[in-house]
Parts: sequence; structure tokens; C-alpha cells
Amino acid sequence: MLVTLEGIDGSGKTSAWNHLRETRSGPLTFTREPTDSWYGDAVRRSIGADEADSLAELFLFTADHAAHLSETIRPALERDEVVISDRYSDSRYAYQGAAIADRIERPVEYIMGIHQPFTRPPDATIYLDVDPATGARRSGTTNKLEGQEFLGHVAQNYERLIDREPDRFVRIDATADQSSVFEAVDEALDRILDA
Repeated sequence: MLVTLEGIDGSGKTSAWNHLRETRSGPLTFTREPTDSWYGDAVRRSIGADEADSLAELFLFTADHAAHLSETIRPALERDEVVISDRYSDSRYAYQGAAIADRIERPVEYIMGIHQPFTRPPDATIYLDVDPATGARRSGTTNKLEGQEFLGHVAQNYERLIDREPDRFVRIDATADQSSVFEAVDEALDRILDA
């Protein structure tokens, strides 16, 4: 089973993923995108470069995703492990969909079409929901993907994804205090695994 954690920057998604990694045991693989590979390094360099071409950046993210699937995700699933990923393909659809919206018509659908032939969809997604103003304040707007206006577009794309597959997403109010969010994430993951 592949379970993903998603949300805009500042939603506390990575903190929730770290909480699960520290408190869960069993046949689990914890992973994330961008990865720690050289593909992921290229992605992080691009994120830090304001002048990076948004379409080229999409394909850096896509290359990292493809390598992630072949090197980590699929081998873990073949071992019958539960994979828990901090960000996955939905981040690409939401973030890069917002980044290329001025260049490509129907950008989310375009990116989904690129991924469809090779990706492995998540079985369940825990979505940490926070408003863009809070997300931008929490994240500190340290790069071009963390500004409030941009996060507003990203959040709208996430909502479109949730509308497409409401049964896959578990929405958690990420404006609550951290312990409450962690408790809700624990409960959501237990329900997912029990199902």
C-alpha cells in the first residue's frame, strides 16, 4: 500500500511524516519527494533559482519521480511493505500545475497526462489542510514556491484533485495545534491500514 502526505508549504506535512517515522514500526518504508538522489538535488537547485524555467523544472521533478518509483517505491511494494511518502505525484500536479499555468492550457491535466503512463497512484492520501496565508507565514516564504499568492493557486489545484478522487483523500485540519494534528494523522493512518 502506498500512502502519501500532501499539503501546501507550511501545512505541517513533513512534521507529521517525521512523527509517523519516529512512532511507527513494522514493514514500512518512509520516503519523500524530492528524493535524496542527484535528481532530487537538481530539483532543489532549481527551486532555489528564481530564474529557473518553470517547464524545465516540471521535467526535473518528473525525472526525480520516475527514479523514485523504480528505486524505492516499487521495490518496497514488491516486498509487501507499506510506503509512506512525504509528497508524491499530487504535489507535482498542484505545484507545477500552478507554476506553468501561464504557459500551458489545462496544466494539471497536462502534467497528469505526462505521469499517467508510468506513475503508480497512491492508495490513500492524508491531506493537511491549511489556508495559504497561514502556510506562507509558517514556511517563511524562503523560495518562489512559498509565497501566499502562489500557495493560493496550489491550494486550488489540490481542491480540484480532491474533487476528482474524494475517497482517496483524508482531510485533516492543519490549523490545529501540533499534537492534535499528529493524533488526527495517526487515526487516519490506522483507518487506512485497517481498511
